[in-house]
Amino acid sequence: MTSRTLSGPSRFLSARRHGVGAALLALAAALSLAGCGRTGDQAAPLAEPAPPPAPMSSPASLAGGMAMKEQRMRSAEPSASDQAQGGQDAPLQRFLAVRQDLNVEVPAEQLADAWGKVRDLCGTLKCELLSSSLLRETPQQPGNATLEVRVEPADVDKLLGGLAGVANVVSHTTTSEDKTAEVIDVEARIRNRTEFRDSLRTMLRDTVTKRTMADLLAIQRTLSDTQAELDAIATQRKMLAQQTSKQHIQIQFTPKRALVSSGDGYSPMRNALRNAGSVLAESVGALITFIAAVLPWLLLVVLPLGWLVRVLWRRRRAKAA
Repeated sequence: MTSRTLSGPSRFLSARRHGVGAALLALAAALSLAGCGRTGDQAAPLAEPAPPPAPMSSPASLAGGMAMKEQRMRSAEPSASDQAQGGQDAPLQRFLAVRQDLNVEVPAEQLADAWGKVRDLCGTLKCELLSSSLLRETPQQPGNATLEVRVEPADVDKLLGGLAGVANVVSHTTTSEDKTAEVIDVEARIRNRTEFRDSLRTMLRDTVTKRTMADLLAIQRTLSDTQAELDAIATQRKMLAQQTSKQHIQIQFTPKRALVSSGDGYSPMRNALRNAGSVLAESVGALITFIAAVLPWLLLVVLPLGWLVRVLWRRRRAKAA
C-alpha cells in the first residue's frame, strides 16, 4: 500500500472544508429540533377545563336580562339619519303626504247636482270618501256643500277633470308634508319589536333550560306587552301608508253670487220701491213685537192705576160739591 503525503496548502484547504461541513450540520440539527418543538406544541394543546353549569335564573334576573336585551336591541336599532347616511349610494324612497284644498262656485240651482256628480265620480275611481255634507238654500241662508276624499295619485287628474266640467274652480291650494323620516323610524321599530317577540317565543318553547313558573310568567308578560306595542306600531304604519299612498282632497262648493254694480243704471227710487215690501214687513213685525211686549204691562199696571185715579177724582169732586 502506498501513501501520499499532503503538502501544507492542501492540508489547509481540507481542514477548511471539514469546518464548513461541521457548521452546516450543526445548523440543520438546530432547525430540526426547533421544528419538532413547535410540532409537539401544536399537536398536544392543553385541555381547557369544562365550564361550570349555569345557575338557575331567578325572575328578577330573568326580567333584568330581557330588559338589557331589549335595551341593546333598541340601541342597535338604526335611526332615520343613519339609514339616510348609510344609503347615500342608493336612491332614498321619499314618502310625501299631499293635500289639495279647492273652492268651487256653481249656480245656486245646480249646487246639489254638481255635488252629487262629483261624489258619484269618486265611487267609480280608486277614491275613498271620508266625509260629505250638503246644505240646501233657504230664505235665511245660502246653500253650500263639501266633499273630503282620498284618491290614488293615478286618478287625481280624472277627479279634477270631472270637477272642472260641473263647477268653476275659484281657488286651488296644494301642500305636501315629508313623512320619510317617520316611516323609516316606524319600520325600524317594527323590525326590532318583531325580533324581540320571536326571541321570547323561542324562550317559551325551550324545554332544555330549566325555568320556574315565575320565570315563565315573566316571559309571558313581557311577550304580551311586546305584542301590544307591535300592534300599535303596525297601526301607526298603516295610517302613514294611507297618508302617503293617497292624496287628501277637500272640495268646498259655494253658490255663484251676482255682483251689483253702482254705475249709471243704479236708481235710488227703483231700489227703494224694490225694497219697500221688505221694509214694510219689517216695520209691521216690529210694531207687533212692541204691542206684544207692552200689553201685559198695560193690563197689570196702567189699568189699575187709571181706575185708582178715577176714584180719587170722583171723591174730590164730591167733597168740593
